[in-house]
Amino acid sequence: MTSRQRIYFATLFVLTIVVALFSMHLGGANIGLEEMWKAVFGTLNESSKIILFDIRAPRIVMAILIGMLLSTSGVVTQSVFLNPVADPYIIGIASSATFGAVVAYFLKLPDIFYGIFAFIFSAILSLVIFKMYVRARSIATLLIIGIAFSSFLGAFTSFATYMIGEDSFKIVAWMMGYMGGASWGKVGIIIIPLCLTLAYFYSKRHELNVLLSGDSEAKSLGVDVEKSKKHLLIVSALAVSFSVAFTGMIGFVGLIIPHTIRLLFKTSDNAVIIPFSALVGALFLLVSDDIGKSVLAPTEIPIGVVTAFFGAPFFLFLALFNRGR
Repeated sequence: MTSRQRIYFATLFVLTIVVALFSMHLGGANIGLEEMWKAVFGTLNESSKIILFDIRAPRIVMAILIGMLLSTSGVVTQSVFLNPVADPYIIGIASSATFGAVVAYFLKLPDIFYGIFAFIFSAILSLVIFKMYVRARSIATLLIIGIAFSSFLGAFTSFATYMIGEDSFKIVAWMMGYMGGASWGKVGIIIIPLCLTLAYFYSKRHELNVLLSGDSEAKSLGVDVEKSKKHLLIVSALAVSFSVAFTGMIGFVGLIIPHTIRLLFKTSDNAVIIPFSALVGALFLLVSDDIGKSVLAPTEIPIGVVTAFFGAPFFLFLALFNRGR
């Protein structure tokens, strides 16, 4: 990073902390700055402590972690497919993760298995999609593959939801993107795939830059293209699967954020895009959750609806822009 980029990064980091503190104030219970100040000195009453530290705080941290996972997985997926619309949600990877998580729920397994089942299904589908895309290499084919797999797996997910019965409303709300189920236990679980994926993605930043130059160029520089892309897709599937398992379908984050960073900094260097995408993705999802909680309060808008509100026009812009090039 340049010195100016470091200043931008530090500014965004501080802004994220400020928004996180402001988010502690939002919610059904009216807890103002005075109560939050009391919390610092440990003089807050017990009920307010529970609301702040057991309900709101883990939700805020979860939004930050999920935003980092989804945005960085979007960076990598787009680099692997050399395609600006290759968001994990659009090409069907997230649908397979949803199916795996619903199966785990249907089998009444512990929370950790939601992520494991989601990862298994999404990793398999990622490799299948990659094999099919390699043969065609077109945006239209990638979108058709994504729609086909999403519809196919969506049918099984809908059937499983129907079979669950009385608890199906919880599944429907979760599938629209839901942060309300956050807990410190889930935060502890999701930190593990977050650390693994971020470390792996950043360690492969130079290799990702080489892949952007095309398969032939990458091979001439000594990169095992197919092996490298498979590994990157599997780790990207890990990021998406645990995100879906704990917060449901939150689309377009991996599409919006990487492109925003590229447009702002006018660069394709993943050494810059990956860390900035992680931070901006965290901020974006945190703000989106705040919007969902406050716009129609006390009714809460699912966070997936909020991100789709911003993401769908952005996707349309990309589709039309690339068509015209």
